Amino acid sequence: MKLDNISIPVNKVDSREKTGGYAKYIADLRMEGMLYAKTLRSTRPRARILSVTIPPLPQGYCIVDRNDVPGKNRVKFLLDDQPFFAEDTVNYVGEPILLVVGPERQTIKEIMQGISVAYQDIEPVLELDQAEECPGGPIYGENNCFVEYAYAKGEPEAVFPAAADIIEEEYRTGYQEHAYLEPQGMIGVPEAGKVSVYGSMQCPYYVKNALIQGLGWDESRVRVVQVTVGGAFGGKEDYPSLIAGHAAFAAVKTGRPVAIVYERTEDMPFTTKRHPSVIKFKTALDRDGRIMAMDVSITLDGGAYAGISGVVLQRAMFNITGVYNIPSLRVNGKVLATNTVPNGAFRGFGAPQAFFALEMHMESLAKKLGIPSLAYKQRHMVKQGDLTATGGKFVHEVKLPEMIAIADEMSGYTAKTGSYPANREKPKGIGMSLFLHGCGFTGSGERDYIKAEVKLVRDGLSGKVAILTANVDMGQGLKTTLQKIVAKVLDLPLDSVVCENPDTDKVPDSGPTVASRSIMIVGKLLEEAALELKERWAEPGTVEVLKKYRHPARIKWDNATFQGDAYPAYSWGVNVVEVEVDPLTFEVDVTGVWTVFDVGVPIDEQIIRGQIEGGVLQGLGYAGMEVMNSKDGRVRQTSLTDYIIPTAMDFCTIQTKLVYNPYDEGPFGAKGAGELTLIGAAPAYAAAVANALGIHISHIPITPEYLMEVTDSASRSCDNSKRQADGAGDKSCEKAY
Repeated sequence: MKLDNISIPVNKVDSREKTGGYAKYIADLRMEGMLYAKTLRSTRPRARILSVTIPPLPQGYCIVDRNDVPGKNRVKFLLDDQPFFAEDTVNYVGEPILLVVGPERQTIKEIMQGISVAYQDIEPVLELDQAEECPGGPIYGENNCFVEYAYAKGEPEAVFPAAADIIEEEYRTGYQEHAYLEPQGMIGVPEAGKVSVYGSMQCPYYVKNALIQGLGWDESRVRVVQVTVGGAFGGKEDYPSLIAGHAAFAAVKTGRPVAIVYERTEDMPFTTKRHPSVIKFKTALDRDGRIMAMDVSITLDGGAYAGISGVVLQRAMFNITGVYNIPSLRVNGKVLATNTVPNGAFRGFGAPQAFFALEMHMESLAKKLGIPSLAYKQRHMVKQGDLTATGGKFVHEVKLPEMIAIADEMSGYTAKTGSYPANREKPKGIGMSLFLHGCGFTGSGERDYIKAEVKLVRDGLSGKVAILTANVDMGQGLKTTLQKIVAKVLDLPLDSVVCENPDTDKVPDSGPTVASRSIMIVGKLLEEAALELKERWAEPGTVEVLKKYRHPARIKWDNATFQGDAYPAYSWGVNVVEVEVDPLTFEVDVTGVWTVFDVGVPIDEQIIRGQIEGGVLQGLGYAGMEVMNSKDGRVRQTSLTDYIIPTAMDFCTIQTKLVYNPYDEGPFGAKGAGELTLIGAAPAYAAAVANALGIHISHIPITPEYLMEVTDSASRSCDNSKRQADGAGDKSCEKAY
């Protein structure tokens, strides 16, 4: 079947193998002579290791620990601070100390029960609020801060003294668990002087580079093969490098394949999460209530090791003004260390925290000024040609006015806002969020660090065209969309183009499957490669075309000052959520969800709608349902029984419309989409609940317990106000509970 309109949906190319149960995930693989490994982990949040006592081992079993790391015992990432195996100290409950390796998993468990570790405890830092005091001494560096950044725009120092009013507010967000279908897993295989690692991952070359450093080997001796991935959401961006190292070291030591596949109860408490955050606004207003300047501080809880936290912080900082034109701005951000499980990449990458805080701050400012929140937001909304937070420029058309009008018509937002009858039996509310997402890597990252390459190979015999990239289909439909791009350019049937799982011995490094870049960056390179292949189609035999990323000259970025175009393009969204709240139990029912998105031109409308439904549902879970916390440094939720994620039964049908806005530097006009779809759900949900109960919400997840606490506080505050008014009639309390 040839493609007429690229946006028209087709069957996903991997639908049969996945829905039919034919797909082989890492836990399905068996190799001759394969051994298994289990991780012995720290039981203390912070301690010195005094000794490790190993019982006599049965024949065929061994221990793998720090002494078996032939290269550098550090997982390669931004700061290289996390060891593959603990050395003299442990910094969180669950930190790997050693592996027990052998042929029988039951025997491995029995050996682990006989291992004893003697610790000398050190006073831990278990809460973000304690992280700067750090009574037991800094976990990292001299000030316990992994990274600290700042940037400014305009003249905030001059504006604040001239402000008519200054409003200060604080917002907090909690953990979120990726909850992918398939837990983490890797198999290390020794192969004739080299090692191959097969696994569930989204960035094969990140894993390869980590193995090169850990093994201390030449890159030609390290091979990484992605196996079918059962979901990732960022959770398989940075963490797989650690478990891949474990599998490789064990394979090298034993000379046999070694499998490490986590159970859910091991994966959930010990792998990375979304960073908890504290975001503080200090906002200067003029006499008309218009925002003159903002001073914002963002603090993220990095957990015990830095990992990828610095980049997550950057995206939170660059998104902190959202879709609004704030003329003067000062932004400070830092990531602090705590003795908790390290936090890492997660769909949205710092933006969900920033947008929840900003959108609720805008709602709060509008309420204080007595202005409808949408009107107040529209007063500050950016338009084409305006400067971004970092002094870059919104060079492409901004279709927010059209998108808001569509969302308003779909949901009845304007008509419903403020018009719900006072109904203490079932209060109703509605909220709207406006948001964007920068597509691709920040600033000059694609040019300076990623340097993506892709290859197309037309087979001389079959005539089929193979796509060779390092990008991963983890359920988002990437194989289908990349094949559609190439097939459309070459005017071939879809099944004449093939896209296999990446193998670093075969595919060039086209960069990681992150940052909503795969279609926009890699897809564009493939489109260009296909155009060249089309011109060379008459050449006999096998034809190869290699394309390398070329940075658009228009994008200017100074990474030292965070000035310029932080992203090459932006995707946009408007979400509306309507709720009913039980005033006795504070259970929230979502009765309506309407979304409008601009992702340029969708390469496949059905795949985009799948991204929207998944992303919005994940965002609603982040807002109101997904609770994760820890006690004494130990994560309390260890399975999908006690960590509740939304199902299709928990929310109503999501109604969606797409606005076409072609991006000339994306394939067929496409921009990024995967992360955008999660970002707006939490602030829309929070605004709806706040509207229903007449309260201010500054924290997610919005649990019934939190609502009970806030409404009790609001009632006490209202009673005090009424008493102080001495019967004068305080109208501000009429809707408060």
